[in-house]
Amino acid sequence: MLDNKVVLITGGTGSFGKKFIETILVRFPAVKKIIIFSRDELKQSDLKQKYPEREYPQLRFFIGDVRDKERLKRACEGVDVIIHAAAIKQVDTAEYNPTECIRTNIDGAENVIYAALDCGVKDVVALSTDKACAPINLYGATKLVSDKLFTAANNIRGSKDIKFSVVRYGNVMGSRGSVIPFFMNKKSDGALPITHPEMTRFNISLQAGVDMVMYALDRHLGGEIFVPKIPSYRILDIAEAIAPGCETPVVGIRPGEKLHEEMITDTDSLNTIDLGKYYAILPSVSFTHSEDDYLVHHKAKKVSFGFRYNSGTNEEWETVDSLRDLIIEHVDSNFEIQAIK
Repeated sequence: MLDNKVVLITGGTGSFGKKFIETILVRFPAVKKIIIFSRDELKQSDLKQKYPEREYPQLRFFIGDVRDKERLKRACEGVDVIIHAAAIKQVDTAEYNPTECIRTNIDGAENVIYAALDCGVKDVVALSTDKACAPINLYGATKLVSDKLFTAANNIRGSKDIKFSVVRYGNVMGSRGSVIPFFMNKKSDGALPITHPEMTRFNISLQAGVDMVMYALDRHLGGEIFVPKIPSYRILDIAEAIAPGCETPVVGIRPGEKLHEEMITDTDSLNTIDLGKYYAILPSVSFTHSEDDYLVHHKAKKVSFGFRYNSGTNEEWETVDSLRDLIIEHVDSNFEIQAIK
């Protein structure tokens, strides 16, 4: 799929980017070039040390910001595939710095689209978030706009052979902003602050997120928002998994935070199909493919009327024991349970 291709990943030095690069190098050793596009020179320097040029000549490190249309267009010359992972992601940061979030998450998305159209790119997959579904915070609102821009981009491609789609998923274990490393750092204090005892979240590993992007690249017709079928967890179960018996003082929900996350609303269900391992929300306006085209291509079926996918009403749940196993597998292989006395 990616052998002999040139791949560009925006935000390529983040948690997802690093796992994506690692996966490509293992699964597609004949990849022609991987362009790591990000604005953080220190993270690029660290990544260069992990992947020295003499051993990984296919890697290119490109300093740039998705807000800079001309720089992005220069980076996209000769590119076959774009993975758009760059974003301002912290909910409370976005609430306090709304204009900066808009410039990166919305203007940056538009710049990616036009650079892809102008440079002959074939496939574009953008990363989204459960917070883009019925958003109540600025971060989620900007990602919803970004999602709409990417799905609608298929309608303005003209005669160009290019496809745009989106992947939307929940909290990534151990990533920047995840509660798990926060709790692991705080457990020595004897107390794990929680925002609300009833809070739930979807849960996915970095590798599962990467695998979903690979699936989208391989299977998308263009315009889909792919959603994974993943378990939920309760915030108190995470606390119990990491530090049994630890106090859990309630500090209150942060600005813009939801009690439960949602990835498909009951209204979205009117345009949602079940692919088996994933769901796909189809574009409400498409001049390129009909609903039947998507159903046949994906060998899918429509979800039932009124279906909704919410972390609080999910049918699949992580347990305290399964969360401990996942922490060892995906976050810290040396993790040990230390009960608080």
